[in-house]
Amino acid sequence: MTETSRPPYAGTRYPRLSEVEAFTEFVATGWSDEPVPATPVEGAAGAAASHRGRLSERLPGRTVVVSAGTAPIRNDDNDYPFRADSDFVWLTGCQAEGGTLVMRPRPGGHDATLYLPPPFRPGETGFFGSVSHGELWVGASPGLREWSEALEIAVEPVAAIDEATIDGALASDSVSEALVRKHGLERSALLERHLSRLRMIKDAWEIEQLRGAVDATVAGFTAVAEQIPRAVRDGLGERWLQGTFDRHARTFGNGTGYTTIVGSGPHAPVLHWVRCDGPILPEAVILLDMGVEARSLYTADVTRTLPASGAFDTEQRAVHDLVERAHRAGLERIRPGTNYLDFHFAAMEVIAQGLHDWGLLPVSVDEALSPRGQQHRRYLACGIGHHLGLDVHDCGSAEYEDYMGADLEPGVVMTVEPGLYFHAGDLTVPPELRGIGVRLEDDVLVTDTGSEVLSAALPIDADGIEAWTKEQQR
Repeated sequence: MTETSRPPYAGTRYPRLSEVEAFTEFVATGWSDEPVPATPVEGAAGAAASHRGRLSERLPGRTVVVSAGTAPIRNDDNDYPFRADSDFVWLTGCQAEGGTLVMRPRPGGHDATLYLPPPFRPGETGFFGSVSHGELWVGASPGLREWSEALEIAVEPVAAIDEATIDGALASDSVSEALVRKHGLERSALLERHLSRLRMIKDAWEIEQLRGAVDATVAGFTAVAEQIPRAVRDGLGERWLQGTFDRHARTFGNGTGYTTIVGSGPHAPVLHWVRCDGPILPEAVILLDMGVEARSLYTADVTRTLPASGAFDTEQRAVHDLVERAHRAGLERIRPGTNYLDFHFAAMEVIAQGLHDWGLLPVSVDEALSPRGQQHRRYLACGIGHHLGLDVHDCGSAEYEDYMGADLEPGVVMTVEPGLYFHAGDLTVPPELRGIGVRLEDDVLVTDTGSEVLSAALPIDADGIEAWTKEQQR
């Protein structure tokens, strides 16, 4: 072929491979057929069976349908990362995309069937044609038999659900609208409520998963603290510290349980500062709200506020000390038999009194704390705790009387996270306090006799935080 000649196929239409017989015949053969094992987290199958039993007791005689969901499309053939629905994971121990669990009633309980998309194997168009699920694109995947053996549950191809008898079943919010319409399913607030209520009380396996997530998070704080001097020196900023933790979370867990918050100086009071596009100011505090999501998908949620220099100045320490007193007051109220909101009111009373002592409240402490007051919340507008588990704000579909109106029980895992947030533009505070944000957040297990702070490896007092920060920066 000369330089000026054109190849014989020049100007032809781009071929659609699925319509090219020579290609489809060639690509269909010559592949090994070694099975790929399904590898759920150890203990997940047994825990999920127990969870299904607990739900079965709540809904005798009712068919239940819960789905894993699918990854949303970002653009064209590029999907957002898939993360299975938490209720589905709690009931199955499976994180496979596109799965659906059906629990059918029988005398004394329910029989469970898991419907999963079979992997696209060589010889199927999807093997090379599906960029989301084709093995040529995403790698070899476990088959239905492997999932059934690993999870100890009946597994059928997802297409079989079209002919399954599930009409009128209770469906969770995760179930697709198409499946709801096809079978006349009932989207059920009752089902969502039961699932949230049951998930509030963690069993021993779940607590083990949360301990692991917290331990990995504490190690992530160490990794971030080590990088503070470099972030300052080289001008790498908040995003460098965010990336440091996110890399750690991805290496030692499934990833982060929520978007990592790194706020330096005037960004520290911004409650959800996830942009992380500012510098690390050497004389400011850094608010770090970070959590590793374990491979089982249970997540930690921990916050500490560190002085970038290794030492708090006078104003920073005063704010931190007040938050610490509120934090300890809240922790003191975490024990079985107390109302969930007791910790909230105990911490808020300390905050309101401190702000009043500083002359920042236009009313008395009692007036501020009353339901018709709440002036102290100008500097603490967010909640100061929540249930923790498969979701960072776990059990979100619970009714008020099951959540905030309920008494704490052994097995509850929750956060306590008071703070003070003096925004840089808030003219109601003196200039020396503007731009200071402090939060302390710990993950707490309610025990039979009291509580255990799972994240206690990180100090909460100003002296301890200074010493810990300096130790990591040596």
